[in-house]
Amino acid sequence: MAEPSERHRFRRFLYENGLSLFFLLIFLAALVAQALVGHHAYNADQAAHGEPTVSLWSYITSSSFGNAVMENWQSEYLQFTLFMLATVWLIQRGSPESKPVGDEGTESDRRQRIGGWAPPDAPGWARIRGFRSWMYSNSLLVVMVIVFLGSWFAQSVTGWTEFNSEQQAHGEQTLSWLGYVGSSHFWEATLQNWQSEFLAVGSFVVLAIYLRQRGSPESKPVGAPHEATGVEGSG
Repeated sequence: MAEPSERHRFRRFLYENGLSLFFLLIFLAALVAQALVGHHAYNADQAAHGEPTVSLWSYITSSSFGNAVMENWQSEYLQFTLFMLATVWLIQRGSPESKPVGDEGTESDRRQRIGGWAPPDAPGWARIRGFRSWMYSNSLLVVMVIVFLGSWFAQSVTGWTEFNSEQQAHGEQTLSWLGYVGSSHFWEATLQNWQSEFLAVGSFVVLAIYLRQRGSPESKPVGAPHEATGVEGSG
């Protein structure tokens, strides 16, 4: 039986990390569900064409499943990467997702608490100058771009493998990886994900000008005027 102090620490951990844990759990649940229904649909298609079915493990390690997952991952990370960059320089009057009008840009060292303006509890790389300070100042962007490029490359490889398998099954010509990446098949699958992500972000930015969700940091206070922008509306 755990000591009271250990239970308290565990409960505090759950409390302080509830948002990330919630999304981790529903992500895993959705991924498992996708694997199960995808496996069923894949085997149904195999049977309909008189081809052998596969085990669940064979399916989740296949290019078919990998491509379905990577198509969505790369578009999600592209969405957040572009949104993060756009909000540095562009503003949307009245949206809580925008900085206040006039605050465009990377902001001063004082406002960003860099170098001599860094408080005692600031991360070490925020208190120094040079490359390490620059790298830390852009570390979120760097990691997001790496994840996006990695998942996009994985999508291209799994999609290429799956495409060539289907071509071979129908006695048709296969493509090189570069040929597949330059094909309409690859870009149709890619762009159908991108356009939906861009629509979702853009509509949220605009809808949040006029609509509210009480208690959410992604919304302005219920009584904030429509023209209140960014932190202007969160007082």
